[in-house]
Amino acid sequence: MSQQNKSTELTMTVLMTPEMANFSGNVHGGTILKFLDEAAFACASRYSASYVVTVSVGLVEFRKPIHVGELVSFIARIDTAGRSSMVISVEVIAENIRTRERRQTNHCYFTMVAMEEGKPKAIPPYVPETEDEKQRDQAAKMRRAFKDEYLEKLKKTSMT
Repeated sequence: MSQQNKSTELTMTVLMTPEMANFSGNVHGGTILKFLDEAAFACASRYSASYVVTVSVGLVEFRKPIHVGELVSFIARIDTAGRSSMVISVEVIAENIRTRERRQTNHCYFTMVAMEEGKPKAIPPYVPETEDEKQRDQAAKMRRAFKDEYLEKLKKTSMT
């Protein structure tokens, strides 16, 4: 494993407690969004060795509820990076402590930008090495191209 790969993934695990949940015992989506952002921030900050800001959040999926008393792991990975920006994917795995049953509950993407003195800061180049990293890098670039195309079309239609 290269030195780069040691800083491209981060796992944050949190115990879900009653104040995080609604009256049904399901954890609020906003609570999960907060932890998603924190995991993406930590991953991007570690990789870039700098303070980062969230630029966008995309494709947030809430697939299954998370319950009070479960351990929840937020697995954040660098998917691709540019001059100062990084796309971080975050997968959420909930685990029932007693049964040890694990299930993926959420997934999303964050775009983070490294900052220094209020301006974007150059970061180390990202070079995907494993087949999985190469696939995630390519998928992130395809999502970016689709987003750019969509925004361009939206811009043109709003001008007419």
